[in-house]
Amino acid sequence: MISLSKILNGVSIKQLIGSMDATVHAVRFDSRQVVDGDLFVAVRGTLTDGHVFIDKAVALGAKIVVCEQLPQDLSGHITYIQVENAGIALGLIAANFYDNPSAKLKLVGVTGTNGKTTVATLLYKLFVELGFRVGLISTVQNKVNERVIESTHTTPDPISLNELLCEMVNSGCDYCFMEVSSHAVAQHRITGLSFVGGVFTNLTHDHLDFHKTFDAYLKAKKAFFDMLPKSAFALVNIDDKNGSVMLQNTDAYKKTYGLKNIADFKGRIVESHFNGMLMQIDTREVWIRLVGAFNAYNLLAVYSVAILLEQDTTRVLTILSRLTGAEGRFDTLVSGNGVIGIVDYAHTPDAVENVLRTIVDLRKNKEQIIAVLGCGGDRDKTKRPEMAAVAANLSDKVILTSDNPRSEDPQQIIREMEAGIPADKKRHVFSITDRYEAIKAAVHLAQPGDIVLIAGKGHEKYQEVMGEKRPFDDKAILKDLFKEVND
Repeated sequence: MISLSKILNGVSIKQLIGSMDATVHAVRFDSRQVVDGDLFVAVRGTLTDGHVFIDKAVALGAKIVVCEQLPQDLSGHITYIQVENAGIALGLIAANFYDNPSAKLKLVGVTGTNGKTTVATLLYKLFVELGFRVGLISTVQNKVNERVIESTHTTPDPISLNELLCEMVNSGCDYCFMEVSSHAVAQHRITGLSFVGGVFTNLTHDHLDFHKTFDAYLKAKKAFFDMLPKSAFALVNIDDKNGSVMLQNTDAYKKTYGLKNIADFKGRIVESHFNGMLMQIDTREVWIRLVGAFNAYNLLAVYSVAILLEQDTTRVLTILSRLTGAEGRFDTLVSGNGVIGIVDYAHTPDAVENVLRTIVDLRKNKEQIIAVLGCGGDRDKTKRPEMAAVAANLSDKVILTSDNPRSEDPQQIIREMEAGIPADKKRHVFSITDRYEAIKAAVHLAQPGDIVLIAGKGHEKYQEVMGEKRPFDDKAILKDLFKEVND
């Protein structure tokens, strides 16, 4: 139990009704989880408004209610705290409740459209190899040292996030590397956290279903850098036109990395193959087990962070040379008859283009590129025709299929993708709604040496259809189909 006055430290209060002489058992923003003695924060969400559930929370035992709008009927035994923004208040309250764990380790946030998971995961792996105790918060999984905790969101809600960080502190973690999504910034999930550094990878078309405009999406990313203190570093990809935008107005000390433009940390691809690439990083050459220009940027970001965190250059490069990437990111399989299969999480036009351009550059002759591609339901619809157009222009054959259709009709999603196919490419594009059958068709179309790309779901082990999550693993399915073909 923690005193209410301590929990409210830093929270801007408009009005207080009731007593401050109280202790808090737990902080909740989901009324269904409330038990006797809890503090309930009524947050206005995208789908529901927590204010509707204040009475329910009180009935279940909440003794303190934090809200933007006071209820008409106030209970005499309840303390009501009115605030301007309940989302901001929740972030500060959650941090205070767990005794501000982010200030007790070195927390680095990674944001951008693509590359967040790979950069955060590689940083985790690198610092473990360097001998530190490390935490990871990512789309694929969360980790406290070696213990894996299931990940449900790229960036968890403020209560789960601070609880996880507190667990890391209690487990002796020195560092935590964390993906910071634009949703998390806009919804104040990271409010109250103390960062020692922030990394910007790139900014391309995504999440317009939530942010509505690209400018709002950009501002959400930039808000993360605006909140960094003077003691932190702000590291950006200077080759992305929005990299310099992220640095405007930040108090953090500014650093850049890039492959093309003048930067504080400079990289260059010397040689590139399907099993890795030779990179020059600053003045040193190093063999990397990752593939593609997009991964060259990811590796350069990881190297830059390590140097900014005062690690030894030679040790960092030596370890980077043996690291593999995050699960479901350019995961490569080779069948017995020489077909190359690649599973990748690419689910934006830019990410699909990056993966396919890498494949085009790596193929030795004129091997076929067969792409299997879907788009998620209940997400940004405007990118669907763009993704299909990119795939059609850079592949020899494309099979449009389901991703996670969620509540939408998968055939309608495919029709919206088909609208982007150029007229001269249509005869090379097929539509198969069932994802398993689509992957199977691609494998059977492939000849020895051909490359099959399964894009969109990457590390995911499920397919979400009408609210039901069904087991589905692209990599496992591809592996089984390769065995069938060889048998």
